[in-house]
Amino acid sequence: MPETPTAAPVLQLGPEETLHVLVPSRALGATIEALSPRIRAHRFSPDDGVPTGEATQAQVMVPRGGGDVAAEVLDALPALQLVQLMSAGAEKFVGKLPERVTLCNARGAHTPATAEWAVTAMLAAQRGIPHFTREQDAGRWTPSTEHSVVGARVLMVGAGDIGATIGRMLSGFDADITWVARTAREGVHAFEELPELLPHADVVVLIVPVTPQTTGMVDAAFLGAMKDDALLVNAARGVVVDTDALLAELTAGRLRAAVDVTDPEPLPAGHPLWSAPNLLLTPHVAGAVPDTNARAAAAVTEQLERVLAGEPLQNVVRDY
Repeated sequence: MPETPTAAPVLQLGPEETLHVLVPSRALGATIEALSPRIRAHRFSPDDGVPTGEATQAQVMVPRGGGDVAAEVLDALPALQLVQLMSAGAEKFVGKLPERVTLCNARGAHTPATAEWAVTAMLAAQRGIPHFTREQDAGRWTPSTEHSVVGARVLMVGAGDIGATIGRMLSGFDADITWVARTAREGVHAFEELPELLPHADVVVLIVPVTPQTTGMVDAAFLGAMKDDALLVNAARGVVVDTDALLAELTAGRLRAAVDVTDPEPLPAGHPLWSAPNLLLTPHVAGAVPDTNARAAAAVTEQLERVLAGEPLQNVVRDY
């Protein structure tokens, strides 16, 4: 059964108090100021240094992307109570904010696009599309029989919002999906069961948050437990996978992979991943579709509406 959630906090704001919000763009600032005359937006970028003037009264900060915030910036914001991300990933902030500050992410904003990328990459890798594209560029007609997603045994490592959406998208392919998460519950296995589950999967999808438990989780032992010729799909973060261990398996030709994230990232010129065989690589673009920014902005405005109404915050990120 799912864990019982802890009650969400409420941002402490007086009935007529102005809500000062640091935002990464003028467009977002105009959007949130249109919500209420009580909201005052202040454009802020880490490149600007430390907030000054009226901006130091901010009770809410909306960082750009998933970037972190310097300690001196936090020190300059004594009234700060909420950091509202526009991304799902929160690893750069977990455990690094003052106790008075609540961290919330934009759960769901990147879900459709990231799930779409995972299914796209899975289909492309299984059907050999990268190989055929290279053959097209070379002007070679080289038919071959590749793999399939239809009826594939998929091990979904991560049973959250994005993982569930990937599962729904795969339903039309009659894939046999097994779910794994940090804690076991009905229909979901625990991480500890991975050694018994990995040898049976045709495709292993990674869609977990970065935590001490998941950092480096996909190591040589994890990869070694996967069946020969299986496909690893990483739609999580690069640090979840041991890059050297993955390179060893790819170079040996035993496993295949499709990744949108790497460690290091951005991948430097000359890195062996660029030329690794059996690898489909995209430059962290899974969430990069036209509607993503609008969904992320909607997550911010919905949260601020809750703040003004004195309602509990949503999408609170707990320490792992």
